[in-house]
Amino acid sequence: MNAPTPALVARPERLRLVGQRRQILAIVHQRLMFGLIVYAGIIAIIALRLLYLAAFGDHAGRRGGPGALIPPRGDIVDRDGRPLASSIDVWSIALQPPKVIGDKLALARNLARLMPDKDEASYFAMLRSGRPFFYLQRRASPQLVEAVNALGEPGLALERTPDRLYPQTSLAAHVLGFTDIDGHGAAGAERAFDKQLSNPATRGTPITLSISSKVQQALEHELNTAMTEFSAIGAAGVVMDIHTGEVLAMTSLPSLNPNIAGRGSPEARFNRATLGVYELGSTFKPFTVGMAMDLGIVKSFGQMYNCPKEFHYGKVTVHDTHPYGRACSVAEIMKESSNIGTAQIALQVGATRQRAFLQNMGFMAPVAIELRERGRTLTPGNNWGEVATMTVGFGHGIAVTPLHLATGYATLFNGGVYHPATILKVDKFHPVGPGHRVFTEATSYKSRALLRLVVTKGTGRRADAPGYRVGGKTGTAEKVSGGGYSSAAVVTSFAGVFPMDEPRYAMVMMLDDPKPTKETFGFHTAAWNIGPAYSRAVSRIAPMLGVRPDMNRDANMAEVMPFVHEAKAP
Repeated sequence: MNAPTPALVARPERLRLVGQRRQILAIVHQRLMFGLIVYAGIIAIIALRLLYLAAFGDHAGRRGGPGALIPPRGDIVDRDGRPLASSIDVWSIALQPPKVIGDKLALARNLARLMPDKDEASYFAMLRSGRPFFYLQRRASPQLVEAVNALGEPGLALERTPDRLYPQTSLAAHVLGFTDIDGHGAAGAERAFDKQLSNPATRGTPITLSISSKVQQALEHELNTAMTEFSAIGAAGVVMDIHTGEVLAMTSLPSLNPNIAGRGSPEARFNRATLGVYELGSTFKPFTVGMAMDLGIVKSFGQMYNCPKEFHYGKVTVHDTHPYGRACSVAEIMKESSNIGTAQIALQVGATRQRAFLQNMGFMAPVAIELRERGRTLTPGNNWGEVATMTVGFGHGIAVTPLHLATGYATLFNGGVYHPATILKVDKFHPVGPGHRVFTEATSYKSRALLRLVVTKGTGRRADAPGYRVGGKTGTAEKVSGGGYSSAAVVTSFAGVFPMDEPRYAMVMMLDDPKPTKETFGFHTAAWNIGPAYSRAVSRIAPMLGVRPDMNRDANMAEVMPFVHEAKAP
């Protein structure tokens, strides 16, 4: 029998070596997997810790604190692409008292020296309060950041955070609004379009407003000049494209700087153009005549009404500033702003039909616009009887916003079609809606001459802008005081359209409680204060909008002139 070969004799040992090698590889594999798991666990713990600190740390989510998760926002531009609001990175400075390791009194002294908006005692009180976080300053200058950093105090936090910048400062402040300290829209367009501005999918495309910065600046300047000259407590103005409803300019005074909106007074943050409601007086009279024309009540501007020096209706007595003391035509009623004549026309229209027209014009509801700051119209309500019908007819007993009034004039003079106001530029992305008819085209056309008459020969002469064919109406309304009306305080306004031979733009300007001056001979009515301001504003704004002065063009005055006696009212 043959003996076994050496290779066959060594096989069991080889098997043992192979088994040991596999065992070693298995152990190495297990240790490697364990190491990877530990490594992944450490990474996960770090990530969770970062998320925790972001959500629940000392300053996470706090209003304005460094590290707050303020989302970047899209830009807002005017109709010509000029920037009105954009986002930038700024330095933030915060105080975290629990982390302070140095002398608190010395730190308070240094903070008061570097940021003197608070005194040493205030900073020391913060340091001893026990609170985890105080926001000290945002938009800090590089020099201030460097000086604070040089203090070497761990309890002072410096960080770059997004912030909202309004490069035009107070221009169109109430249209733009502002953001809160967490970066969300708090007023104006910032609030109205907050979702779009903060949405990552859309914020790359700026929101284009209908506002023209040039027109806005001119309107604000002229209104502010008039407000200062007549010591008014406030003012408002609107410029609209009557065919599209685009708001080309809108202002409320006193204004504010949205970059530091928190420092503005409540009066400055209040939007008088869309939120404030006022009795706007005789500016309502063209609507009353327009209603009567549409209903077939007024068939001609030569139609006569009795215009005594006083008009008695039940227990109510109506007066005129410029009483006729005789029969007067519809043209003369508008020319001299007769309350007595307008009251009689309103009675013929009646409460039901008057309300229906006002409803159709959008006057019975908050003004239609994208802004959230919209005032609620005040009406006679359940007391809308014959007396209320008369007073509403000449603009008393009903309170609306200046934007309501501008929209109404746009409706009356664009051919009679109502379009809601908009602060977005009308283009292929935001087209003009169909609107709905309120007045007939014939009424719209004939009203041109009637309102042009007011400016050429009536109470609105000081509002005329030579060559620009302004048509419009003055309004002076007494303010409510002590449960009644007081002649000592008034709201004055002028609502008009230009050029009246081919209407394109409506403009409303208003002063709240203007005071009489030596130059106005003690008068504080619209003809003396807001009228001249309106003239100056049109002369500046019309050329910006492409309206050329032309002394040879005008509305068809043959519609009204035969019915106006040149002799002045007594």
